[in-house]
Amino acid sequence: MSTKTMKAIRLHEFGGPEVLRYEEAPVPELKPGEVLVRVHAVGINPPDWYLRDGYRQLPPEWRPSVPFPVIVGSDVSGVVVAVAADARDFSVGDEVFGMVRFPSFGESAAYAEYVAAPASDLALKPVGIDHVHAAGAPMAGLTAWQFLIALGHHETNPLQPEMHRPVPLHGKTILINGAAGGVGHFAVQLAKWQGAHVIAVASGVHGPFLRGLGADDFIDYTKTPPEDVAHDVDLVLDTLGGATTGRFLRTLKRGGALFPVFLGFSDAEQAVKLGVRVSMTQVRSNGSQLAEFARLLTAGTVRVAIDSTFALADARQAHERAARGHIQGKIVLKVI
Repeated sequence: MSTKTMKAIRLHEFGGPEVLRYEEAPVPELKPGEVLVRVHAVGINPPDWYLRDGYRQLPPEWRPSVPFPVIVGSDVSGVVVAVAADARDFSVGDEVFGMVRFPSFGESAAYAEYVAAPASDLALKPVGIDHVHAAGAPMAGLTAWQFLIALGHHETNPLQPEMHRPVPLHGKTILINGAAGGVGHFAVQLAKWQGAHVIAVASGVHGPFLRGLGADDFIDYTKTPPEDVAHDVDLVLDTLGGATTGRFLRTLKRGGALFPVFLGFSDAEQAVKLGVRVSMTQVRSNGSQLAEFARLLTAGTVRVAIDSTFALADARQAHERAARGHIQGKIVLKVI
């Protein structure tokens, strides 16, 4: 292709949404094993604002060095326009989606008109859904998948000494906290697909939405603390995590499991006393798993809910929307 520059959202410093700059940037060059994707839509995820903020949420020893300027983001849906000589599985013209190079922080470069992606990170876009919905699926869908269905990698777990192990869900009761968000709304659907009884926790406005996704029970946390009413649960997936995740130990039966998606659990001794396994993992790019997830999206077994969309140039407003919280599904940037 002859185009040498593209529009992208880049950081030249860390800070709030105001540091997201819409500007010209070089079109990425293909490396071995990669394909060049003309991006149609970009999914927004928490690691995007972690990078923008300078990874203040991470322990100092975990904060990577970020060379400026850097393009934000990991989730894309678009069309292949070039293929490296050794790349397999994709051809020019294929519609694809994927989570690019995660968790290689700062190297994903998705908020742009073009992205060079390892072919192994991509899958064919699900039939029957548009690029906006496809872009909303990769990170949140793979997070739910790798916590609940199959881990999908053998990398050393940076969050705990042992590898994470999903648990069988058929016939089990699972409580999902933050059920209306990106990871949560996929987790509800995957758990139902696996034959679980699902208790969804979110604010009251999301009740009809979550029941529509298959939740068997709904707890409005603004009216009732879920740990006061849920009991004998087999598994809690806390998509919010943080310092308060230990309260869900009260809901679990002995032999149950608590899976916090984010850091902050500090009640390990109590978990041992209660016979509860606490486990975390870090989602990683996996094109083959994404292809499995795509089949569920194509079949309508799982659907992507879109909270809101913004133009690529309006990434600042998209991050401001994310900061307000109470998101139902995914926020997506439209590129073309």
